[in-house]
Amino acid sequence: MTRGRLFLAGPDFLLRTSDARRFRGILLLPALPTRVQLVIPCYNEALRLDTSTFVRFVTARRDVGLLFVDDGSTDSTAQVLKKLAEKSDGRVDTLLLPNNRGKAHAVQRGMVAAIDGQPELVGYWDADLATPLDAIDEFIRLLDTHPDIDIVMGSRVKLLGRRINRHAHRHYAGRVFATAASLALGLDVYDTQCGAKIFRVTPEIRRVFASPFVSKWVFDVEILARYANVVGTERAASSIYELPLTTWTDVPGSKVRMRHGLRALWDIARIWRGGA
Repeated sequence: MTRGRLFLAGPDFLLRTSDARRFRGILLLPALPTRVQLVIPCYNEALRLDTSTFVRFVTARRDVGLLFVDDGSTDSTAQVLKKLAEKSDGRVDTLLLPNNRGKAHAVQRGMVAAIDGQPELVGYWDADLATPLDAIDEFIRLLDTHPDIDIVMGSRVKLLGRRINRHAHRHYAGRVFATAASLALGLDVYDTQCGAKIFRVTPEIRRVFASPFVSKWVFDVEILARYANVVGTERAASSIYELPLTTWTDVPGSKVRMRHGLRALWDIARIWRGGA
């Protein structure tokens, strides 16, 4: 038997299997409650998804559940996720989106579904595990020991003694981007784009993810802009924590290209003008 949930997302609705039922021959039982729900957006990840690492993680961590969002993949990602759920004893859920609409849409839909499960903490994590899953402990520890913090963001700071393996051109482009983002947000942020973030579930965070993002390429910046708009820039500056990662690896196969940089800067300009 498979314990877990399969979410089927149509254009205007979200159907969740809250009771035991069958889908394509698999018996689905209600997922076990978790304290932390982590959203993993996926698009054509069948060949890159390290399923064994995810299974080991959820087997060892009974307080964390994973929600994989398949953003209309055209390969066998959905089948890979189905097999992963079978091995994960109810710690893995799947949200199937009918069409590919980009990471921003997948993250937003996944975060809404995760928050609806009423965990204490929610977050999203890159499927390629550029940030290792064991880094989550430090994110949770910070939120547990600092009740004034609502958002913990991984930050790829290349310091001595840390293994931040990032291509030089991406690093320097990232510095230019971070400067533009800081100016737009009015916050001194070092790295908005790292795909490892965890949030405390509060009314303010619910509002941040309640509606689709305007930006396709810099939704991470839009998240911070929305949060600052809700709580005020001064509180945002003290409630957002950038955590320098110990390990981060630039995994081959990223779907983001340098040519997307101009669109990203345009989106930042829109955010600066209040379009978030």
